[in-house]
Amino acid sequence: MLVAAEASGDDRGAGLARALRRRLGEGVRLVGVGGERMRAEGVASPFEIAELSILGLWEGLLAYPRVVRRADETAAIAAREKPDIVVLIDSWGFTLRVAQRLRTRDPKLPLIKYVGPQVWATRPGRARTLAASVDHLLSIHAFDAPYFEAAGLPVTFVGNAALSLDFSAADPARLRAQIGAGTGDPILLVLPGSRPGEIARVMPAFEAAVNILKAGRPGLHVVVPAAPTVLELVRARMAGWPHRAHLVEGDAAKLDAMKAATVALACSGTVTTELALAGVPMVVGYRLGAITATIARRLIRTPYITLFNIAAQAFVAPELVQEDCTGAKLAAEVARRLDDPDLRARQAAAQSAALDRMGRGGPDPSEAAAEAVLELLGSRRSDQPRLSTGT
Repeated sequence: MLVAAEASGDDRGAGLARALRRRLGEGVRLVGVGGERMRAEGVASPFEIAELSILGLWEGLLAYPRVVRRADETAAIAAREKPDIVVLIDSWGFTLRVAQRLRTRDPKLPLIKYVGPQVWATRPGRARTLAASVDHLLSIHAFDAPYFEAAGLPVTFVGNAALSLDFSAADPARLRAQIGAGTGDPILLVLPGSRPGEIARVMPAFEAAVNILKAGRPGLHVVVPAAPTVLELVRARMAGWPHRAHLVEGDAAKLDAMKAATVALACSGTVTTELALAGVPMVVGYRLGAITATIARRLIRTPYITLFNIAAQAFVAPELVQEDCTGAKLAAEVARRLDDPDLRARQAAAQSAALDRMGRGGPDPSEAAAEAVLELLGSRRSDQPRLSTGT
């Protein structure tokens, strides 16, 4: 059973499903919760996961009854289908509630968490909470293990799937032809997030920045790759833009756009790692609700929100957060990069070096995750102790 509730988890779940099928053949049956990508791999979700992609404290409180209801429904799937093992992917709040329900119903059912909460940045107590709720953690960060192992939770480092993104089939010329851009024309990639809350809070500032940039640069091509979870929301907002922009759909078009981009304006998240792999210098923006931001400032223990900035311990890419995430400030940072090829080259090189620190070039994370899942399942079936820790 595979359970994911956000776009990034849907990606990881689909990769894990493919890797499990490669190992187990068509005899394996997959059940659970996921999005379009997991559905394509045979995981039929009983509801749309977009309603669980929640951003912010207030939104979380409003959505709490829905989250509880969906967690109950997910636990009911396990009761009905009787899986041999359950993998709960990302989405801390939702998957924790699912884990607690499954643990209560069947204490012997092996539970794996795939992607742990960022306890190195905030709320270290979550390591103890997770250790009491699941049997094993598959970590995407090499520096995760000590925090969770200290709480008694075995950890296997499998790597970050974003670091294995394959750009070999990407064709920037195809994207340029599609949007009518010449070889040397500048292209701004705008990536406003994959959660509805991010579209509501982050995209207005991105729109304002694009308006400023287009006013001074009429020849600037604007391309917006939209995640499936927010595609219609993005389409509706772009319909009201006063200038032309290009909405692209699907993974292939997104990779083409990343390789073609001159500069990117990106919402903080997995996409920043993908952009760095494509060699695109970027400006990162993010906004939370006022109450959530106030609480977060008291809890967060790192000045960075972008993973490669955390790895580099420097603002390799500028981060404009909360009151700094305005159209004027975002536009100014993007304009600096559009106007300075040397700055773009230096930033792209620094981003690449940070990716090496994050573990680029390691084994395929989906394959490593599948191997760990089957190892834990095998150890449980032979009544051996829980999977030994490793990095």
